[in-house]
Amino acid sequence: MAAEAHAPTASEYIVHHLQHLQNVNQTKIVDFTVVNYDSIIVGLVLGALTLLILWSAARKATSGVPGRFQAAVEMLVEMVDNQAKANIHNAESRKFIAPLGLTVFVWIFLINFMDMLPVDLLPAIWAQIYGAAGHDPHHAYLRVVPTADLSTTLGLAFAILILRFWYSVKIKGVGGWGHELVSAPFGTSKNPIFALILGVVNLLMQVIEYVANTVSHGMRLFGNMYAGELVFMLIALMGGAAALSLSGVLLPVGHVIAGTIWTLFHILVISLQAFIFMMLALIYLGQAHNAH
Repeated sequence: MAAEAHAPTASEYIVHHLQHLQNVNQTKIVDFTVVNYDSIIVGLVLGALTLLILWSAARKATSGVPGRFQAAVEMLVEMVDNQAKANIHNAESRKFIAPLGLTVFVWIFLINFMDMLPVDLLPAIWAQIYGAAGHDPHHAYLRVVPTADLSTTLGLAFAILILRFWYSVKIKGVGGWGHELVSAPFGTSKNPIFALILGVVNLLMQVIEYVANTVSHGMRLFGNMYAGELVFMLIALMGGAAALSLSGVLLPVGHVIAGTIWTLFHILVISLQAFIFMMLALIYLGQAHNAH
């Protein structure tokens, strides 16, 4: 007779929920052959939803008294536009960067909002589908918050880095940007030897700055969302422990209180993280327009 299925331990539960739906199992910290299908699919679906929301707002916009939806979108547009004007003084560049900032804010907010769904809702649905297809439902992995995946957040940050390079060349020219790379922040010298030394030091400092900005840009969003995801898992475990143990009579109360408090607080977190990522993108793109 087959052995009865046993309830997972707390560590098994968390490890299972932290496993991505992947093409191959990840064995190294950095492995570019690994593809996290769940992050890509959820990110693309929410990206399409972002475009649909913004397109719908633009299509239904009227010059009269706006409805709630139009008013909310107009507030977002005005907020992003003001921040773009404060950081990017080139009006031509703002025609692309301001809509980009708006799209990034709404997209990341929607991705972050996936953390507000019940922890086991979508993974349980996926397990049923996976099992119905003839596979072991215990091996049905699914993570629904792409911003809790480091590859997603660093990918977004890397895209901003590419745009920084593009605008640096576009605004300053290849020669102007190249001169800036070897002359800032410590300047240069008329002495050829000192000029060479300063040029190497300046270039290293610029490389360090670009790398540090990009890594911190992605890591900040990832760290906050990953921590939030773990807290929701721990809160879910409180409810699970209450269901399995009569001695845990107070755990349901703690589960409801902790879940409510953290959910209310997390609404602020997901909004703030979307805003911070957008603001840093605008600041970095603004720096690409400015001469050191």
